[in-house]
Amino acid sequence: MFRVGDCCLVAFLCFALAAVAAADPLSICTFQSDATPPLGSPLCQGGVQPAQEIVDPLTVRGVVLLPGDDKPIVLCAVDWVGIGNGGYDLFRQTLADAAGTSVDRVALHTLHQHDAPGFDTDAEALLAAQSKSGLLYHVAFAQRAIDRAAAALTKSLKHPQVVTHLGTGAAEVEKVASNRRILGDDGKVKYVRYSASRIEEAVAAPEGVIDPLVRVVSFWNDDQPLAVMSYYATHPQSYYGQGGVSWDFVGMARAQREEAVPGVPHIHFNGAGGNVAAGKYNDGSPERRPELAGRLAAGMAKAWEATKRVPVDGSDVGWRTCDVRLPLRDILKEDELVEMLQDSSVPVKQRVRAARDLAFVRRARADRPIQLSCLTLPGTYIVHMPGELFVEYQLAAAKMQPDAMVCMAAYGDYGPGYIGTEIAYAQGGYETSYVSRTAPEVEGVLMDALRELLQ
Repeated sequence: MFRVGDCCLVAFLCFALAAVAAADPLSICTFQSDATPPLGSPLCQGGVQPAQEIVDPLTVRGVVLLPGDDKPIVLCAVDWVGIGNGGYDLFRQTLADAAGTSVDRVALHTLHQHDAPGFDTDAEALLAAQSKSGLLYHVAFAQRAIDRAAAALTKSLKHPQVVTHLGTGAAEVEKVASNRRILGDDGKVKYVRYSASRIEEAVAAPEGVIDPLVRVVSFWNDDQPLAVMSYYATHPQSYYGQGGVSWDFVGMARAQREEAVPGVPHIHFNGAGGNVAAGKYNDGSPERRPELAGRLAAGMAKAWEATKRVPVDGSDVGWRTCDVRLPLRDILKEDELVEMLQDSSVPVKQRVRAARDLAFVRRARADRPIQLSCLTLPGTYIVHMPGELFVEYQLAAAKMQPDAMVCMAAYGDYGPGYIGTEIAYAQGGYETSYVSRTAPEVEGVLMDALRELLQ
């Protein structure tokens, strides 16, 4: 015969079992594959000396979130300079197929190292039609790299790891980032402080508008870390253009952190660093590379040590997307670009640039939008953005959710090139010159999209 206490115990056990059964599990997989181009391959989309030696092996790295019965979410970072237009669509779709998910649940980004390949199938097709195939990137290699990434992702799905906690932390990175655009008394750009600078006045100028924080997001099974993702906004170049394939100082910092936390994959994403670089602290000497890497790694370590964990399950995972149509720059004239591309007297480098410009013009006129996305986790938003985005967008996003951790990965679809703020286009400077394919009105479009994603 049951006593009252027995009834209470049975009721409690039934409630506990029901709660367990109702819980929405969350698991992750991590994957990594080689993305190192063969010697002789174009680097920086044909903009620098081709590959002469392999200084660092380049990688594709990613995390697959498996939120219970919902479709997988793929977050992927590649040690390439940029992936744009049709190349972005192809790479993303291949990863989606490998993960058994829809392409709208794949976020693909590059770290933007310059001693690394680029990838744009639309521009390549335009060059191939002029018997200039392979000037932008090594075509066969690029496809092999994508296939390897997909195979690594598929293999990782056989070994999911249960996630019980989410970790977040942030810390300041000292003496790495500085704004590239130094204004004169007239409000116009006086100096562009590139990734390396030896102009005394430019070096002496203040850091300017940057986001000094590196943010880390980690996944845990109780006390065991499973994977960590980091976000920091800066151009990643120390020196480049001499033919040495390299993941540069951001890759070195990432490697240092993996050594410090053995067995835990580290996936790094470049934030909105279009107008941010290391020029105040970097003169381009080879010895600066490990110094910058050490400073970034030190910031990552502090953010890791500051990590706070909260319980998480599949029901806490949210995913939002927003399609945008970026206004086209008025200096891009399709007929002029076609003429330049077809003119054999035009230097090859300019014809390659014309192909890249024309690819984006035709993409815009064909009404092919760019998709933005946001991963939401407890107290955390991770926003995925296109192009070489100015840091002001990242700072604005953080203000839209001041009580949360807001991370931003830029350098998604590389088709637009640099994306400035509206006022920046009137200020002059390199970033808002011909290298930006978007009109000043782009700021309004993207700020509206950020508000939608971060509502």
